[in-house]
Amino acid sequence: MALLTGLVCLIGIAFAVACTTTIQTGIVQGTVTIGPVFPGPAILGDTRPVSPDVFSARKVVIYDSSGKNVIQAVDIRQIDQTATGYYVAQLKPGTYIIDIKKNGIDHASEVPKTVTVSTGQAVVLDINIDTGIR
Repeated sequence: MALLTGLVCLIGIAFAVACTTTIQTGIVQGTVTIGPVFPGPAILGDTRPVSPDVFSARKVVIYDSSGKNVIQAVDIRQIDQTATGYYVAQLKPGTYIIDIKKNGIDHASEVPKTVTVSTGQAVVLDINIDTGIR
């Protein structure tokens, strides 16, 4: 009986340690605006729906601090049917380079950008992608 009690205690201690061990992370998040999405002059108050393909063709790419190794390619989630979306990436503490996977002649002046992620903190990096459509 003492052996069984000891075994149950060891299993309980191992389970308690496993349950209390958590991976410490932070997040990088932001909004992404893509435009223009329609050719021709801009129309004030234009409410035409934006195709989800505009977002699925692009990603936010997170590299290690050297900029050579991709850590994550993050989907941009469209908000309603607008030209605005958002992204969220959970990362271990460290230094990363944030960029975009371009589609054609896309350009974003906010990236590439070096960010430092700390445990329990959010780094906000909003990105405006210029598609080059005129």
